[in-house]
Amino acid sequence: MSAPAHHPDAAQPDAVEAVVPLIPMVLPLAGAVLIFLLAFIAVSMA
Repeated sequence: MSAPAHHPDAAQPDAVEAVVPLIPMVLPLAGAVLIFLLAFIAVSMA
């Protein structure tokens, strides 16, 4: 009889599933930085 097949990659965490809990914090922060940079560019050009 053969030994049962062992899949070492089946237990590794998914990269997308590791990032999903951070989205509610990162998305507004990225938006705030983008708005700040756009306002800074607008003021510097005025």
